[in-house]
Amino acid sequence: MIDLSKIKEHMEVIGADSGSHSDHHHYLSGGLVAEVEGNQVRLSANANNAALLEEEEAGEAITDLK
Repeated sequence: MIDLSKIKEHMEVIGADSGSHSDHHHYLSGGLVAEVEGNQVRLSANANNAALLEEEEAGEAITDLK
């Protein structure tokens, strides 16, 4: 089980395909976190898919897929 308490602001978020992006906060389900190591949060989803699942701070989805 991943210790989500290790995740802090300004850590680098890296998708399973090594894709990453920064310069803003990410709000993702803890279930997408594969590993927390050093200053990096590695996801189990690739960067493009994780971006589709990203949420606003209040918990709403950013995108509304139909």
